[in-house]
Amino acid sequence: MGRVDILVNNAGITGGNGPTWELDPAVWRRVVDVNLIAPFLTCRAAVPHMLKAGWGRIVNVASVAGKEGNPNASHYSASKAGLIGLTKSLGKELAAKGILVNAISPAAARTEIFDQMKQEHIDYMLGKIPMGRFLEVDEVAAMVAWLSSPDCSFTTASVFDISGGRATY
Repeated sequence: MGRVDILVNNAGITGGNGPTWELDPAVWRRVVDVNLIAPFLTCRAAVPHMLKAGWGRIVNVASVAGKEGNPNASHYSASKAGLIGLTKSLGKELAAKGILVNAISPAAARTEIFDQMKQEHIDYMLGKIPMGRFLEVDEVAAMVAWLSSPDCSFTTASVFDISGGRATY
């Protein structure tokens, strides 16, 4: 269609769970490749089109783990922390160009990604959420829809928590 107006970087993998010193470096790299390098590459491809149009919205799906770290998930936590940093830098670079870049840092939602985790890790995540439940996919979709819309017009380089009270900053 010749235009790219909205980019939502939502792909992500956990790479399983384990103590940092026991994680295979190849698994660590794979998680970083999917969760951080891939969003960088998609932003790199989409931004020139948005610059040409003078308008765009980029929403990066990070994680509360990127803000707080999760034990036995250093690769996942580090990749999502990197995505938050990418969001803040790119958002500032594009702030005066009509392109807004924001991230969300959700708590866990019961999706296929749970298939990559041990039950004790799932239980740990649920135990950290003061609301006592997992995030619903529709709740995330509503936040992404607003961040992708013209209604979001003065917010960039920001991270929005959708964590049921888990996030501490």
